[in-house]
Amino acid sequence: MSLLKIYAATDPARCETVRDFAAIATRLHALGIRFERWKTDAVLQDDSTQEEILQAYRADVDRLMAESAFQSADVVSLTPAHPDKLILRNKFLNEHIHTEDEVRFFVDGCGLFYIHLDDQVFSLLCEKGDLLSVPAQTQHWFDMGAEPFFKCIRLFTNPQGWVAQFTGDPIAQRFPTLELG
Repeated sequence: MSLLKIYAATDPARCETVRDFAAIATRLHALGIRFERWKTDAVLQDDSTQEEILQAYRADVDRLMAESAFQSADVVSLTPAHPDKLILRNKFLNEHIHTEDEVRFFVDGCGLFYIHLDDQVFSLLCEKGDLLSVPAQTQHWFDMGAEPFFKCIRLFTNPQGWVAQFTGDPIAQRFPTLELG
């Protein structure tokens, strides 16, 4: 189940928790963040190819591409067996921005996005069926957990716009990480 926690940026010990999907979507929409739930009834295998995954969600991907002028889509996935999982986790646990929107649709698995807006940090657990669009230039970080498992469709206007530009702010070190189990 999707979960939103709202922290004061200076005090991660206290937070407000929102569990209702509609309430989460409304809260985030007011901040300019797109959060939707897509149907995930496509039958896919653990080893489904990028093309099979994109084809399974073609109608939704095409709709979003047309609405937002995205030019391409791909699939990113990670499993606990990935040899560089710790390196990848640590890299994206640092606050960064992108020059274009960061769009992720969770086909499977989960991940935790932290969005830093002014004096608040919004921690959003995204799971299968969740679509999140973090606006360009928004400070954020991502935690895939120690044993990552996710498959996400990513949409791009320009894939180079997705390259992380790290802020150098150590804020992420103060917040709880994704621990599953």
